[in-house]
Amino acid sequence: MLLEGIFPAITTPFYPDSRIYLRKLEHNVEHYSRTMAAGMVVLGSTGEAVMLGDEETRDVLRHAAHAAAADKVMIAGVARESVHETLKLAEYAAELQYDAVLVRTPHYYGPLYTRDPQPMLTYYRTLADRSPLPVIVYSIPKFTHYEVPLEMVTELAQHPNVIGIKDSSGSLERLTALVAATRLAPKRKVTVTPVFTAVTSRMMTAEAEVAVITPSFVSAELLGTDPTLASPMALAGSWPRLQTRTKEVGFQVLSGSAELLLPALEAGISGAILAFAAPAPQACQEIYTAWKENDPVVAREKQQRIVQPSRIVAAKYGIPGLKYACDLNGYYGGVPRLPLLPVNEEQKAEIAAAMEDVRN
Repeated sequence: MLLEGIFPAITTPFYPDSRIYLRKLEHNVEHYSRTMAAGMVVLGSTGEAVMLGDEETRDVLRHAAHAAAADKVMIAGVARESVHETLKLAEYAAELQYDAVLVRTPHYYGPLYTRDPQPMLTYYRTLADRSPLPVIVYSIPKFTHYEVPLEMVTELAQHPNVIGIKDSSGSLERLTALVAATRLAPKRKVTVTPVFTAVTSRMMTAEAEVAVITPSFVSAELLGTDPTLASPMALAGSWPRLQTRTKEVGFQVLSGSAELLLPALEAGISGAILAFAAPAPQACQEIYTAWKENDPVVAREKQQRIVQPSRIVAAKYGIPGLKYACDLNGYYGGVPRLPLLPVNEEQKAEIAAAMEDVRN
């Protein structure tokens, strides 16, 4: 699976009584589907994944998948402390036609993992061996207090079903080292469109269905000619077909820092999964687009525009700040789930001022 571009790490909406607001989740996913973002991450850290039970997790994954456009790469956060439970969610995500799973490092028994790398290495190897979807390693040491060692990433990059890492260290030096360490990882052939964008599992399913589903409308021209021309196969053959090609990609490094997006792209990362892209996908996408079009002046201007807003909204206020910023920009943010508290009026004013120049 190609992991290039910007992936908003979307929020999970709640009612004031903490029930999941699934209709607003669908609204948000439909809204992101109309942006230029490459795809979405459902139930990452920004999605308050650790606050949800297993059935709630399945509900969120299901509703988000059904609301997403077919051309958006959908990544499911499925991390649990054991391989067994993580694998069950990975299998469910595959049933829903997600394209990859994002797997945060287990952390409850952190001292054991820090002392001996084998349990963590075994966790990811076993998961990758059995997962029906490609695995993206997720290292976020500020929350888990564990950073995946560079040597372990290098080793995991050799596995055919471990396709990348999201690194949320906030360190450009670390991202640069990850790119260098995995540069010689085996190449994989991925299916892409003629303009080298990702072909998702939902796109392939839709393509297969075209071959067997008769359109509900049959033109007068077909009805007035040879009856065999109006057969399901003839009609299916007359529809536009999905054109694809292949591209070779190596191990893909994704950044979790909006502040470092441009320098990280220049250092060789393939894309970014960004919390700040939840309220401001367009502002983040403009940096990537300018970089892709080899326009360094515009790219630097676009990067500078989001540095301070990202620091205030995402870094300073976290989930509550991101949700309020979503409310300002046409996405439903609402309240976080307890024990997280919503921002107060003074904090709202600071966030609104920070977001003034990055409104969608």
